[in-house]
Amino acid sequence: MAHKDDLGRWGERVAAEYLESEGYSIVDRGWRCAHGEIDIIVHREDCTAFVEVKTRRTLQFGHPLESITPAKMSRLRVLAGEWCRTTGYSRGRIRIDGIGIVGDGVRIESLDHRTDVIA
Repeated sequence: MAHKDDLGRWGERVAAEYLESEGYSIVDRGWRCAHGEIDIIVHREDCTAFVEVKTRRTLQFGHPLESITPAKMSRLRVLAGEWCRTTGYSRGRIRIDGIGIVGDGVRIESLDHRTDVIA
């Protein structure tokens, strides 16, 4: 189990570095409340994005972003609203993004960033 958790943390670090390289500012990471966790919250121009990061070693069980189900999207919407209410942060529009990473914890095989994920 710890090995899987280490891969997830690695994926979140890779995603954060990628987002910064794309001109996003990291607003928050690993924000938690009673309803769950938001992996990364970023801001660029007039948009705040709530980013769900999914990391897998291989594509054997499908693309990482396939695990963002309609139920997960619904929970992410609730979490985004809760974060906005709790922090009082409101700058422009908001959206939910997904980043799927395939890699072994050292090397990145692929990174797929999808904006405005709708499930």
